[in-house]
Amino acid sequence: MIRPLMTAAVLSFVTLPAWAQDRLTILHTNDFHSRFEPINKYDSTCKPEDNVEGKCFGGTARLITAIQAARAASDAPVILVDGGDQFQGTLFYTYYKGQLAAEMMNLLGYDAMTVGNHEFDDGPEVLRGFVDAVEFPVLMSNADVSAEPFLADKIAKSIVIERAGMTVGLIGLTPQNTDELATPGPNVTFSDPVAAVQTEVDRLTDAGITRIIVLSHSGYGVDQHVARETTGVDVIVGGHSNTYLHPTDPDAEGSYPTMIGDTAIVQAYAYGKFLGALDVTFDKAGNVVTATGTPQLIDADVSENADVLARLTEAAAPLEAIRNKVVAETSSAIGGDRDACRSGPCEMGIAVAEAMLERVKDQGIEIALQNGGGVRAGIDAGPVTMGEVLTVLPFQNTLSTFRVTGAEVRAALENGLSQVEEGAGRFPQVAGMSVTYDPSAAPGNRVREVTVAGVALDPDRLYGMVSNNYLRNGGDGYSVLKDARDPYDYGPDVADVLAEYLAQRIPFSPTVDDRVRTVSE
Repeated sequence: MIRPLMTAAVLSFVTLPAWAQDRLTILHTNDFHSRFEPINKYDSTCKPEDNVEGKCFGGTARLITAIQAARAASDAPVILVDGGDQFQGTLFYTYYKGQLAAEMMNLLGYDAMTVGNHEFDDGPEVLRGFVDAVEFPVLMSNADVSAEPFLADKIAKSIVIERAGMTVGLIGLTPQNTDELATPGPNVTFSDPVAAVQTEVDRLTDAGITRIIVLSHSGYGVDQHVARETTGVDVIVGGHSNTYLHPTDPDAEGSYPTMIGDTAIVQAYAYGKFLGALDVTFDKAGNVVTATGTPQLIDADVSENADVLARLTEAAAPLEAIRNKVVAETSSAIGGDRDACRSGPCEMGIAVAEAMLERVKDQGIEIALQNGGGVRAGIDAGPVTMGEVLTVLPFQNTLSTFRVTGAEVRAALENGLSQVEEGAGRFPQVAGMSVTYDPSAAPGNRVREVTVAGVALDPDRLYGMVSNNYLRNGGDGYSVLKDARDPYDYGPDVADVLAEYLAQRIPFSPTVDDRVRTVSE
């Protein structure tokens, strides 16, 4: 059940034997981004023939099989939670917004989730529709929604659930800079994660709840910071940074779980490619004694549930004409790896930036800027469908042209390079200019040299720039662009611009270079 200081939702639980009361299995996902259908190795929609050949991963039909098997295999109570960002990423979200996500999450039997920044992509009203549709609580401790009519009294900071006589507190956490990353509107304010979590921990412990799990859509680095700076948190189920953790894989970014003191931190990459599974043993005082587990790869060895397949086929029917239209062809795969596009020039980032510049260069536009975090997937070799393009650029951002001084260009680049070490989505993918920077310098003082068409950037000269309307209006911290001269934010969808660019270059051959490089390169 949910205790009085939480939401009014009602949950029912199965009582398990007393011997299992000090153990808990936590199944978890994060950053699903509407990948209801299987994905390929580029995190884009998998072609049906590749899925038949066993080359694909994830998809809700496989995920439900894995969850059911994990529940059946555990001899301890089981909870299923999500670390945020169910919204955005494929045509399913474009068409259904949050309603299909709510339907699928209810079917899978989630117990709770935290709000991710992309849950605010279409404002509080769409998030409210999702909250009303799900059969579990949606949490967020570090945001004040009391002044937002759509969300007031609808999103709790924390809840308490009970399994087999064991009470567990769950706390939600979302990025502090969600107002820069999405469109929550003026009535929602975000606050420091450490203070927010500690406040809820103290409330829960005062109520006698000593087993506490934070559902955090804040990134692996922030999760470690929260673990160090708070007391009383047993487990942090993360998201936002799409971090792959594993107990033995040398390619993992860290151990699964990552222990910070007595706090176990887990995350399960993204897109439903893995199902996180952490087994935790608590002592009678609620302290973690052991925390072990391994994220399960959801590959072809996991069978697809026939009923879920049928429902998704039905849901996909209105989308087929759009996403199956072949618009181009590539000679080789266009790499759109998340980490690559947030740390340096990447093939897909360059393609998008060059496509934007090509579209408007006859309007006196000289330079282009695309945020690496806006690139959501790569494209495999061969025919390119519009569905694949829309998976790369799902946000329905429009082309935006404007004029800025060289000093403002430099300030924009400083913002874009200010959080490279954190893998932030603001990393600048550019066209028409070259940038050298020092990643060891303090943020705001990293840019060393900028050239436009081979000529040093003039701080007083006005330059024509093209970007997307999200960045032009201050998204991802690009506030310097909000006051740009002669802005026009109503160009074509950037996805259409990319499709046209690829179509004009059949077969398209992706390239990558050092147009944004460090001083040591």
